[in-house]
Amino acid sequence: MQRLSDIAFIAQVVTLGSERAFGQLVQAHQEAVRRFLRRLTAGDEMRADDLAQETFIRAWQGLSSFRQLSAFETWLLRIAYRVFLDDERTNRALPESDSQQPLSSEGEGNWALHHDLDLALATLTEKERTCVILQCVEGQSIKDIATIMSMPENTVKSHLLRGKKNLANYLRQNGYNG
Repeated sequence: MQRLSDIAFIAQVVTLGSERAFGQLVQAHQEAVRRFLRRLTAGDEMRADDLAQETFIRAWQGLSSFRQLSAFETWLLRIAYRVFLDDERTNRALPESDSQQPLSSEGEGNWALHHDLDLALATLTEKERTCVILQCVEGQSIKDIATIMSMPENTVKSHLLRGKKNLANYLRQNGYNG
């Protein structure tokens, strides 16, 4: 059902330039985009929000290029991933900030778990981390992850396997059993 409403809003934006219709698309997908970017940025909500804003600006500018070969959200997450990579390249030379805050929206008890998960995700390579987040947090299929990351499905599977193994090892070494 979401896909049909997305197509209707996209048609309004492309043909009529409807900002209202684009606002509906943003409203429907902003949480998934922000959640994905928060995980990629190790819980840095301000940076994730900035990247999400840039994602939607690029989506607005390139919406006429959307060909419906995948779900609209998959297309958006691909843009978000490219925005993240661009930001990483730009800021790679800058010293890392200690101001990053782990996700803490679900209360104090989960704060520590989110913090530990963010630390564990940070130990993975960028591609492993992105694949794990897209599958385990965002629920994306292997095929959609391959589309988002512009890589073959078997490569995605390899990154997922290594990423999950490394994540499990890190968590086990830091007191999480299971």
